[in-house]
Amino acid sequence: MASVKLTGIKKIYDNKVVAVHDFDLEIKDKEFVVFVGPSGCGKSTTLRMIAGLEEISEGTLEIDGVVVNDLQPKDRDIAMVFQNYALYPHMTVYDNIAFSLRLQKRPEEEIYRKVTNAAEILGITEYLMRKPRALSGGQRQRVAIGRAIVRNAKVFLMDEPLSNLDAKLRNQMRAEIILLRQRIDTTFVYVTHDQTEAMTLGDRIVIMKDGFIQQVGTPQEVFEMPRNIFVAGFIGSPQMNFFEGELRSDANGYNVSVLGKRIALDEQKCELLRRNGVAGLKKVTVGIRPEHLEVDFENGDSSVRGKVRVNEMMGSELHLHVSAQGNDNIVIRTPTVDLSAEHRSSLANGCDISFSFRSKVIQLFDPETEESLLYR
Repeated sequence: MASVKLTGIKKIYDNKVVAVHDFDLEIKDKEFVVFVGPSGCGKSTTLRMIAGLEEISEGTLEIDGVVVNDLQPKDRDIAMVFQNYALYPHMTVYDNIAFSLRLQKRPEEEIYRKVTNAAEILGITEYLMRKPRALSGGQRQRVAIGRAIVRNAKVFLMDEPLSNLDAKLRNQMRAEIILLRQRIDTTFVYVTHDQTEAMTLGDRIVIMKDGFIQQVGTPQEVFEMPRNIFVAGFIGSPQMNFFEGELRSDANGYNVSVLGKRIALDEQKCELLRRNGVAGLKKVTVGIRPEHLEVDFENGDSSVRGKVRVNEMMGSELHLHVSAQGNDNIVIRTPTVDLSAEHRSSLANGCDISFSFRSKVIQLFDPETEESLLYR
């Protein structure tokens, strides 16, 4: 097991394109860190630099306190699981898992013990004599993970290992990776474009955009306190709603005007705004997640009036696409379990709707810099 430290890491290709900019991160021993972001953000390139499959243009990479910039991949004591499984089709599952151990000329007894132990952990013992073509996608991915497990490497690297699986298998394999992590207790670096995977798997999440780190934090931290508009919109599904607003302060604290309503902010948010030196009269971008907008069947004075454009039935919840005050794509996420038949019918396409903001979970951003005004 080992820590991984990246200091000033940069990747510049021959055509002068900079894929990764000044990447600084320290991954602790036995920590599970997830790199997440849209396609082309530099997350896989960074992982490949850790693996030694991409040359580091600038900066230093340390594994277990040793600078490894110039070490070959085989000398870095890492194990990597790829998106496309990378199994040898002519070999059995047993031989695929044993391959790296045989290259190291390990005794056959040791190989047998490690392969059968990995197969038991992953639930693929009954497939050891099969060829990869006789396996499902999920079973093939387990074989690829098994091949990594037997190496007892200091660091596990996983590059979008679930992206080729269907939704049901992805959910199942996510849970199995969590259980696997508990059993083998090593350092994981995991790359994905799926924010659900990032939130459920990672001890910490590294959110990237255009080669830059946008925010590093626990799943809870990046969800509750996004550093900027990009992070706020990327984390969470459906994505956060954004509105133009105006922030004011008076003797009672701060309040924000949005969609024609004035909303008083709680003391914690007021204190953060004071600490960050935010002026009392300011144009702001107001962010609020779909689950933090509440349908108001009583049509109270603080409610915003609108119209349901689209009602998406998701089973346990409704996703309501609403227009109000000139905003045509407001999304409200509301549970169905407590909705009466009458209330459900009142939320049909084309119906009038009233909703309100939960002020404690409002986010505020500078519309010019797109940085959070509340970030500690």
